[in-house]
Amino acid sequence: MHFEEIDIDQTHIRLKSDLDNVNLKGYILKIRSELKRYISLNRDFLLSLEPLKYNGENLPDIVLKMYESSTKADVGPMACVAGTISQMSLDYLIENGSDFSIVENGGDIALINNRNVLCGIYSNNEVLGNNIAFNIKARKHPLGICTSSGKIGHSISFGTSDSVSVISKSPSLADGLATRIANEVKGKDSESKVSNALETAENYKEYFNGVLIISDNNIGTVGKLPKIIESKDFDVKL
Repeated sequence: MHFEEIDIDQTHIRLKSDLDNVNLKGYILKIRSELKRYISLNRDFLLSLEPLKYNGENLPDIVLKMYESSTKADVGPMACVAGTISQMSLDYLIENGSDFSIVENGGDIALINNRNVLCGIYSNNEVLGNNIAFNIKARKHPLGICTSSGKIGHSISFGTSDSVSVISKSPSLADGLATRIANEVKGKDSESKVSNALETAENYKEYFNGVLIISDNNIGTVGKLPKIIESKDFDVKL
């Protein structure tokens, strides 16, 4: 099994893969270069916190995916950047013959796994701790698991969740949805915060498999989630 860390500016990849002879770093440099070039000519793409109108013709794939996902999730395009890079990196590995790869980019994960995988949920929650995990069964198709938090990390969040994790067939969209739902974890108490976020999540059910919301001493779920187990040994951590 091949392990690799790839750090390029704001992109921090941890890779676990059955491939050891593929230049993933070169591929990420390429798509990041395309993204940076587009941003240099379209400043609103970088700064907007809301979806933007776009013409899909002649756009780099990374830009197009970010537009599409942010439009569905009702967030700005950059809210989908980490998940999109994870998704495109995984697609690149699959195209090169991978049956098992986990691409984690700052808590936004794209994976394909021909054996069970434990994905740790790092919420820093006082009740649950950091020793719980999704048990992801072996599968033949890609999956995205992305997390947003109002307390951990550098990403913008208007809510106060410990963590909001979204599981979707599209890591790019899961990233945007995690941001959108986490923004609504707000209210007069922990119970109302989770209730508000659950109501928001219901509006996007067609786009995800399941959502896990953790806020103080309250937990909420929507859809179908993998089994959650207690463990200290993870293949990857959100």
